[in-house]
Amino acid sequence: MKKITTLCAAISALALSTGFAIAEADAPVLSIDGVVIATRAPAPEYLDIDEVISGWVFRTVETQALQMDDFDNPGMIFVDQALDDWNEVNGSEGKSCASCHTGGPEEFAGLRTVLPRWNEDAGAVWTMEDYINNSLVEHMGAEPWKVGKAQMNAMVALISLQSRGMPMNVAIDGPAAETWALGEEIYFTRVGQLDMACANCHIDNYGVMIRADHLSQGQSNGFPAYRLKNAKLNGIQSRFSGCMKNIRATPYAVGGPEFTALELYVASRGNGLSVEGPSVRN
Repeated sequence: MKKITTLCAAISALALSTGFAIAEADAPVLSIDGVVIATRAPAPEYLDIDEVISGWVFRTVETQALQMDDFDNPGMIFVDQALDDWNEVNGSEGKSCASCHTGGPEEFAGLRTVLPRWNEDAGAVWTMEDYINNSLVEHMGAEPWKVGKAQMNAMVALISLQSRGMPMNVAIDGPAAETWALGEEIYFTRVGQLDMACANCHIDNYGVMIRADHLSQGQSNGFPAYRLKNAKLNGIQSRFSGCMKNIRATPYAVGGPEFTALELYVASRGNGLSVEGPSVRN
């Protein structure tokens, strides 16, 4: 373990020495169809940083450009697929999403900004995926979709799109406080063979280069995100799982209480940033 820790320290030092600061003078502005996206915002008072910064800022100019035009954004293909699911009758009740939500997905404008949130009836913090599956099972008599899989990610992207440009405003007090505290604990706890925590990359080293990638603050306001690496939409909890595998740790279950707590905590770290989804990332 000592050798591994020493190796990690050496890699981190190399990354720091070759990293580059985010340019301030001529920094690009993210605007999509006339909607200006806040990619920087003052950090919430409960954080240990001064500013929160979207992952879009840390991408290459070419990747940034993909997100600035919905025609070029490959994630929008999956939004179109979700529209088909929205209108398709599914389950024993003979209903589609459109059967109840007659105003279309637009009814959900603003929802993405406050999720995850405490659900009083369930007595737990719910993600958007929880709400989608509840509607499928309870109102449509259909089978739930798997969290983190393509069909679910596409529907989350469709609903998130309705809040594009609106600031994240996740609540962390009241009955959600205990879940938020668990998420904070997970975020700062070192795990895996590489003995690393989320904070080691996304607080200690954001803005530097490592393995040809530009480390960001790990904000979730752009999720679901189309990743060029795997050419598909990725949910935030699946990204958590991938990060844990990268540090040779055993991931928590996607859709489970640990990752839900972490999702709440990470979402709260981006309060003030605009909803972007679907974003484009490396």
